[in-house]
Amino acid sequence: MPRETSVTLAPDTNQALGLGRFAVEFMSEDKGARGEPDAMVLERTSLFFLDACLCGVSAIALGTNAPTVLREEALRYRTAPGGFGTMVRTGVPMLGSRVDVAVEKAVAANVAAVREWDSNGTNFGYSEKREGHRAGEFGHNDFYAVPVAAAQLRGRDGSYALRGMVLLDEVRGRLAEVFSLKSYKIDHVLHGAIASAAVFGAMMGATPEQIESAIGMVVAHAVPFRAIRHGHQLSDSKGASAAISTEFAVLCMKRSMAGFVGPRDIFRNPEAAFCLMKRYAGEPVEAGRSPFDLVLSRTGGDFTVMGMHFKLGLYEHQSAGALQGLIDLLETHPGLLEDAGGGRIARIVVRAYEPAFGIIGDPHKRDPHTRQSADHSMLYLVCTMLRKALALAAEAPGKKAGWRELMLLPEDFTQEAIHDPLTRSLMERMTFEHGGAEYDAKYPDGIPTSMVITDRDGNERDSGLVMYPAGHARNTTADLYGILGTKFVRLASLASDEPDGIIGRLSDVGSKSVRQMAGLYDFRIGRRESE
Repeated sequence: MPRETSVTLAPDTNQALGLGRFAVEFMSEDKGARGEPDAMVLERTSLFFLDACLCGVSAIALGTNAPTVLREEALRYRTAPGGFGTMVRTGVPMLGSRVDVAVEKAVAANVAAVREWDSNGTNFGYSEKREGHRAGEFGHNDFYAVPVAAAQLRGRDGSYALRGMVLLDEVRGRLAEVFSLKSYKIDHVLHGAIASAAVFGAMMGATPEQIESAIGMVVAHAVPFRAIRHGHQLSDSKGASAAISTEFAVLCMKRSMAGFVGPRDIFRNPEAAFCLMKRYAGEPVEAGRSPFDLVLSRTGGDFTVMGMHFKLGLYEHQSAGALQGLIDLLETHPGLLEDAGGGRIARIVVRAYEPAFGIIGDPHKRDPHTRQSADHSMLYLVCTMLRKALALAAEAPGKKAGWRELMLLPEDFTQEAIHDPLTRSLMERMTFEHGGAEYDAKYPDGIPTSMVITDRDGNERDSGLVMYPAGHARNTTADLYGILGTKFVRLASLASDEPDGIIGRLSDVGSKSVRQMAGLYDFRIGRRESE
């Protein structure tokens, strides 16, 4: 009898326990039950892992604040060599270190580094296959530190770690398809924290009941609200939200495995976030049911990671359509770049969908002063890329101005760059508008955005509607691997004079031996903590 390719957890069942059972089976050695993703799923997940790690390595190399603070904190929690039970070691290292520290501290530091630039993979909570599973919640590939840590603690190889990565993306990605946390002002990292608890537990040998208990603790004790993303200028809390939630998720799983019992059946609990927020919003949930069903893939190619998008530089992904529109317009109308001071450009108008308009069109973002605010400002991102295009045209007339050439990188978010006079002048000429129902209806299938640039002679240059910019899972025209290759080298070069060494070490994680996984992060990032 053919094996079912997916599992459905119905709303009238204990979905937390169901998640625990699914995760344990997925990570088991039973070939009749364990997860068996297709090769293309493993390849794409491995590429997202490399992308995430290089984002983290470069953030550490440049001494960004939150990762530095959390790394210094982690070093105060060093562990003794040797392991016990099913563990071959008692702690795990951080990126660019060989010092073992408490697993939750290493995970927090690594996740914070990966997330610092806001430049790693993104999902938009959209199922092509199931119409009712298009809640449109965001999410990011922030959490790979969890399966890596579990594999290192257990002395397992890269294929085991990679299967855990697929599972983590599957759980958080499917939750994003069925429940929009942002609609209730809850931060999207809650889905990742739930997935982290499930995956860490399954990889460490927990029972389904212990995983259910840990998920219950995560949801009952630590729901992160979007207050961290509100205000005139954003802080470290925005970038480190995933790290803080994941640290707690791992702690919850450790406590559960030690015998601590958390709330059961948390998705149907009427006082927990999922049912409670629905009720407060005037959306009653039937007693004894959760607000959603959950479909989880276990074999084949229909895994959520296949619908996730790559960021081709440092920018809030909601701006990707506008950045693509700008690149398209400059390629079609290079005359817009003839004046290095931007004198050919009289006005820029961008139209996009909600929630892009609300998130990166917030009036406070017209005048960003921090990197965290600048990378969430549609005006800043577009005008910085345009400034780079103007400079390139002046230095090398006729040279192509595409994603590789105009890629937004850490150097574009320094204080000097944020206050660049030309960028600010261009921002004064730019307007960001909500495109209305026509645009909203096309999200989250795509990133519906258009741009019109009016030149100084009054001619309007229209990009047309951009739906699937380069990096989007449904884009079929961009040289994705070539653009990512440029991104990887540029980021790795911030950490080493030999970027290919770091890239090679972190590539193709599924092929790593037990020994290679144990020392995966043992490389120098500019400097190394004292050993």
